[in-house]
Amino acid sequence: MSEVLIRSLREAALTLLAMLGTLAGVHWIEPGAAPAILGAVLSLSLARSHLAGERRGALEALLALPLVALASVGVGALLRHAPWAGASVFVAGMALSIWMRRYGARALRVGSLIALPLVTILVVPHLPRNESGRLPPLLVPVAVALVALAWVMLAQALGRRLGWLAPQDPVDAGPARAEGPGAMRASPHTRMALQMAVALAASFAAGYLVFPSHWSWVVLTAFIVNSGNRGRQDVVYKSALRVLGAAGGTVVAMLFTGAVVDGPGAAALILASVFLGVWLRPAGYGWWALFVTLALALLQSLQPAAAPPLLWQRLFEILVGAAIGLAAAWWVYPIRSTDVLRKRIAEALAAMSDALDPQVAERRADGVIAAMKRVEQLRPSFRARHLALRRWQPLQPVEWIDALLACRSGVVTLVERRETPGAVRKAIGAARKAMREPAEIGAALAALRQLLERPPAVA
Repeated sequence: MSEVLIRSLREAALTLLAMLGTLAGVHWIEPGAAPAILGAVLSLSLARSHLAGERRGALEALLALPLVALASVGVGALLRHAPWAGASVFVAGMALSIWMRRYGARALRVGSLIALPLVTILVVPHLPRNESGRLPPLLVPVAVALVALAWVMLAQALGRRLGWLAPQDPVDAGPARAEGPGAMRASPHTRMALQMAVALAASFAAGYLVFPSHWSWVVLTAFIVNSGNRGRQDVVYKSALRVLGAAGGTVVAMLFTGAVVDGPGAAALILASVFLGVWLRPAGYGWWALFVTLALALLQSLQPAAAPPLLWQRLFEILVGAAIGLAAAWWVYPIRSTDVLRKRIAEALAAMSDALDPQVAERRADGVIAAMKRVEQLRPSFRARHLALRRWQPLQPVEWIDALLACRSGVVTLVERRETPGAVRKAIGAARKAMREPAEIGAALAALRQLLERPPAVA
């Protein structure tokens, strides 16, 4: 964990550099709170998404982001002047960005660029424009987006130069079309898009009808708990951490809002919150939720209403949004988390088989490591499930994860030594066959783990 936190600390420093550079550039283009907040949110989101991490992604972002940012201006105007029409366009755009993932990595990047400005609409408060700007109002979001993209690219290039950023894994387009026994049902991206559409539509309705002045917090929370949906269990886990982190962030924000209302103090606290959130996120999603909630709450100091009652109301709105998002994930074409796990374990075993295939001239362990990371992403929610249900649930998928991850170093070592032990390949094949029967998965993975942990001469 210490190595992960060191790597995350470097990423947080690069993210902060990108944000500071963006703020300076945006201030030169148009002074004022609104463009500064937009630039900070865009630079944070771009840095975390790594969309500009390689040449093709950077070029696509350079071409698409200004157009999408300009379109988001129209969506934002609709949300202010024709709320229900704006909500409809917002829901359609967000569902489209998820559904596009079924067409591969490039479509995923374009979909992410569509979603990014839409999310900023929920985060950035609508503030009056400073009339001393250098550009016409319509071009300001485009310029801000380009400045944010440029600084993120510069910061990430510096990180790669210093060796702070590891090469990015292949873009995860989400669950692929299911095939074979035990896999998820077909069209998971369509189901995820429908879940998000239902969650956003319900949250917009609840926000407009019950919280007309602060509807965005309901919608934002429903979006967060459903984004990156890895199954019902993942949504439950993320909802709980989101609520707990938001509660902590709200309490801390109440302590600060009385002392810091605006000015450099609020800006410093917001940047510090973002830095800590990015740094500590690998230690638990709750830390990210806490510090991001604190940062967003401090943004309210830029508006005339930042009283403690508003913060408590925000916490209640977060609870409502989490409940809506959870209900959509649970009842609208639900995706079982165990099916997602079995699919990812099967992908990792397939990567092992390819890496140890003696017929392959050039074998590398990159695919194994990337597939293992995708399995590891599921461990926190399954660990929480294990702690909650271990008395009632005989099959513990978290044990499958631990057994598989324990095989990582052994497989990598074999690949580096260019060894292809027949016993290991046979055990991998047996584990792949066992994926059809959940009752056999644990034993098959344990056998593979035991074989890989033997001394090389025995294996």
